[in-house]
Amino acid sequence: MIVDFAFDETVAKVFPDMIRRSVPGYETIIALTGLLAEQYMQPNSQCYDLGCSLGATTLAMRSRIQQLGCRIIAVDNAEAMTRRCQQHVREAGEGIDTDVICADIQNVTIQNASVVVLNFTLQFIQPAARLGLMQDIYKGMRPGGALLLSEKIVFADAGEQQRMEALHIAFKKANGYSDLEISQKRSALENVLIPDTLEQHQERLHSAGFSSVDVWFRCMNFVSLLAIK
Repeated sequence: MIVDFAFDETVAKVFPDMIRRSVPGYETIIALTGLLAEQYMQPNSQCYDLGCSLGATTLAMRSRIQQLGCRIIAVDNAEAMTRRCQQHVREAGEGIDTDVICADIQNVTIQNASVVVLNFTLQFIQPAARLGLMQDIYKGMRPGGALLLSEKIVFADAGEQQRMEALHIAFKKANGYSDLEISQKRSALENVLIPDTLEQHQERLHSAGFSSVDVWFRCMNFVSLLAIK
C-alpha cells in the first residue's frame, strides 16, 4: 500500500542514504552551503537552517562560520529529525551556539538574520504559502544577507522535462534503486512534494524583495539559488 511520504522515524533512519542516492549533487550543495554561509555571515547575527532534517547543513555551516557573536537556529517540524539533529550537534563538539527547534517553519519569526537556508524544504510548503514565507524571511534579514534555496525543479518545456526526468531516473537506478522502488517513491511524494520551475522561484524571490537572484549550482532537475537582500 502506498501512503503519502512523511518524515517519520522510519525515514529518519535511512535519510542520509536515501537523499544521497536520490538527489544528484546533494553532498556538493551541503559542503558549499557551509562555504557560502562563511562568506555572507555577519558578526552578531543569526543563521537559520529551515527544514534542517538531520542537521547536515547545520553542521556544514557550523564548521565554517568564524564571525563572532553568531548563532545557528535549526528548525524542522518532524520530531524524529530534530531529535537526531540535536544528537549530531552534540556529537560535533565545540562550535558556535546552535539551537535545534521542532516547529513549523511558517510559524518561526526570522530575526537579525544574515544567512537563511532552505535546502529542499520549500517544495514541501503549499504553493499558495510560498511567497508569504519568502516575504517573512526577507523582512527578518539584514541588508546584504543571503538566502540559499535548493530545490527540485520542473520545466515548462515538455521535452526538457522529459529529458531531465529520464536522467534523474537513470541516476537513481545507478545508485541501486529498482524500477518498483522509484515508482513507489514517486507515488508517495506526488501529493507532498510539489516543485516549481526555476523561473517561478526567481520571480517569487524578486517579488519578495531580493535584489539579486543567482543560480550557483545546477545538476539535472535540481538547482540551488543565492538571493541577496
